[in-house]
Amino acid sequence: MNSTPGFNLDLAGLASRAHAVAAAELLRQLGSSNQGLSGEEARHRLQQYGKNVLPRARPPGFLVVFLRQFRNPLIYILGIAAVISGFLGEFTDAGFILGVLLLNAIVGAVQEYQAQRQAEALQQLVRVNALLESGDKVPGDIRLVSEQGLDVDESLLTGESLPAVKDTSRLCPLDTPLGDRANMVFAGTLVSRGRARGLVVGTAGNTELGHLAQALEAPTAPPPLMQRMSRFTTWIGIAYLAAVFLIAGIALLEGQELYSIFLLAVALAVAAIPEGLPVAITVALSVGMARMARCNVIVRRLVAAETLGSCTMIAADKTGTLTVNELTARRIHLPGEQPVEVTGHGMVPEGELRIPETASPKVHEMSEHLARAAILCNEGFLGRRDGEWVHHGDAVDVALLVLAQKLGLSSTSVQARYPQIATIPFESERMYAASMNRIDGRPVILVKGASETVLPMCDSMLTAGGKSPLAREELARSAENLAADGYRVLAIAESEGLAENSSSLGEDELHGLVFLGFVAMIDPPRPEAEKAIASCRGAGIRIAMVTGDHPATSLAIAREIGLARDDTEVVTGTEFRQALKQGDGAVDDLLRGRTVFARVEPRQKYEIVRALVRQGEFVAVTGDGANDAPALRAAHVGVAMGKQGTAVARESAELIITDDNIASLVAGVTQGRIAYANVRKVIFLLLSTGAVEIAIFVFALAAGMPLPLTAIQLLWLNLVTEGIQDVGLAFEPGEGDEMERFPRSPREPLFDRSMVERIVLSAFTMGALAFAVFWWAFEYQGMSLEAARNLTLLLMVLFENIQVFNSRSETRSVFRHNPWRNRILLLGTMGAQAVHIAAMYTPGLSTLLQASPVTLVQWLELLLVASSILVVMEIYKLYRRKYPLSAAGSRNS
Repeated sequence: MNSTPGFNLDLAGLASRAHAVAAAELLRQLGSSNQGLSGEEARHRLQQYGKNVLPRARPPGFLVVFLRQFRNPLIYILGIAAVISGFLGEFTDAGFILGVLLLNAIVGAVQEYQAQRQAEALQQLVRVNALLESGDKVPGDIRLVSEQGLDVDESLLTGESLPAVKDTSRLCPLDTPLGDRANMVFAGTLVSRGRARGLVVGTAGNTELGHLAQALEAPTAPPPLMQRMSRFTTWIGIAYLAAVFLIAGIALLEGQELYSIFLLAVALAVAAIPEGLPVAITVALSVGMARMARCNVIVRRLVAAETLGSCTMIAADKTGTLTVNELTARRIHLPGEQPVEVTGHGMVPEGELRIPETASPKVHEMSEHLARAAILCNEGFLGRRDGEWVHHGDAVDVALLVLAQKLGLSSTSVQARYPQIATIPFESERMYAASMNRIDGRPVILVKGASETVLPMCDSMLTAGGKSPLAREELARSAENLAADGYRVLAIAESEGLAENSSSLGEDELHGLVFLGFVAMIDPPRPEAEKAIASCRGAGIRIAMVTGDHPATSLAIAREIGLARDDTEVVTGTEFRQALKQGDGAVDDLLRGRTVFARVEPRQKYEIVRALVRQGEFVAVTGDGANDAPALRAAHVGVAMGKQGTAVARESAELIITDDNIASLVAGVTQGRIAYANVRKVIFLLLSTGAVEIAIFVFALAAGMPLPLTAIQLLWLNLVTEGIQDVGLAFEPGEGDEMERFPRSPREPLFDRSMVERIVLSAFTMGALAFAVFWWAFEYQGMSLEAARNLTLLLMVLFENIQVFNSRSETRSVFRHNPWRNRILLLGTMGAQAVHIAAMYTPGLSTLLQASPVTLVQWLELLLVASSILVVMEIYKLYRRKYPLSAAGSRNS
């Protein structure tokens, strides 16, 4: 394609109107000519408007990613506690807290930075060449001045799976949808075939692709885990302040000094705030990120590892996501015969013909006859290179060659056996192509094209019984029915043998042809799409197709993969535009019960996602094209395709599917749900053991006794012994029924009724027993305060060792979980006990912790006391299995 050098128009609105302006006038307005710009003018415009490169945000460096880990309300609370501790001279306490904050930031930053580097590596796969040959991309938005048989693949911009036929004679109104602007080609689209000359009317940010890139600045929806964590940490802060004021009030009434009350507040902060939670959540999400990577899903932002599992709605792009994005011949309609189905998909010739049992014995022979004609009237190429199938040329031509190969016909050998004499190449205004080849010593004309063009050229048809009069009306109805089902219909015909010396081929010779049959083509669904959709529906996740493709094509694919039943579930871009003008109520009514959104433009995709978010859905959007980018950004989680997707789509998404397989999306949902479940398990463990420490405080104050544990002992429990175990809990595998549960309600908090019940029950049980042991040792046995605290500290470590196994499931018995399925947790629990025992014998550390060795009998007695929490929680789980809560995660809810 020849064009003038690119630039950005400085005439307001001219780029958007260029397709409606006559070529000569456009040349005048742009200061150009048929010969293009002069070298001097090109240099001037390059200096004035800059290079033809889309603006791209510079990825944040490691330091920025590191500092971003501190943007968390819980981190703020811990920071305040550290400052207060330092102010009161409790530097050890302050150091412990700051140490855990630093560790959390390092772990999270390393994980996110590695994911960012993986995503950047994918960008290197994208190359754009300004030299426009078949298979190359258009470098800018171009107003066509002249064209010859130009077809352009605009699927990455419009979502239309079939190449767009360009026609410079058509003048389009200003509101013409992007996919119907016949006299324009756009940056980033792919030239399928043909040639043209045109004027570049937009480059870089002034192209349609650039407008999409600018739309990416729109605010994104906060991830669901961050929403829940924000509410959760707010609750913790309020509860902590309330407890501080309550206990401080009690201490004042008892006449304690103000300084002692401050120390008590610090100790309470250490007990109440789960210092290990940021690290444990970061590890849980990092584990989810690693598991997703093994499922071919790259997570660009750490928190997005859980987000996919929380989605209640998936808005999936059709082309390249639900379909293979490769035109495939799916049916052959031979005159007088039932349709013949063709298996396989894409550009690899693997498949066969499924001939009906009642069909004529000659159907296979007739299909080969049709395929031979399709090979000879063809400009595409299909062959093997280095053991792999390669192809080039128009998608329709290649699809016909693939069909022929499935029948055992090699295009190379057929074309060599029947040499070409003359040809009429395909032109959009003709809607057909023709070839004259020498077959069995005589010239034969072969024609392929639109049914409405080829059928009038025919006066007979080839049936199993031989040549018969053409059933014109019946064949026309068959073509219409196929088109209504979303197929692209191609008619194929041939002439009878001509005179031996015939060599001219023109429109005058194209009459009296013999009709051979129809070939119905479509961009087929991915083989795994139907199963993936069924799996998501079984998990309570709604699915909708959002595409720029034709409504009939979209509905045909939706029916095949079980997404829709009839056209009442289809919404067109025109209908959605009208609803937008009427307001949110009309949009909500239109979206209700619909599963297919067809012929929608990029901005409309964005508005659809915004409407779904407004309605309370947690939305995941999948896509591969630049047209999907605004919607990917507007969703709670954007999922881009990594192989065929555009750079714009990948940069807009939080997740990238590296194999473009929708089954990987389902695996990602499963891993996301496991990650969220593990976050809840970690939170339960930390809050339940933290609540025990508060309960001991309350019991001791009520009894007028000293505090059973010091602040440094509480930090030891929260950060060291428990920290080893909660990290192991973050590696917990799935329970196996993740995709059999409905999504949790978007409004459901982390701290729900189930967690409250379990925390209160376990905290009261462990707190009462721990205080009883402290009272028994200090008051009844007459032990020193340090010795009584030593026994209480060991008991708390043992409680943690057992409670961590209670945390492996919210409903299932401990005894139904194989401990070896999570060896990290098992070894971590043993390690936590070993670390504490070692601390009893380590000089300096034992003094700091006021910990000393105990006898084996004492250890066994404390273990027996600690085991009571296992019995209590098993009874609670048994009760809840019999009388379950009506949770959103229940299938029967």
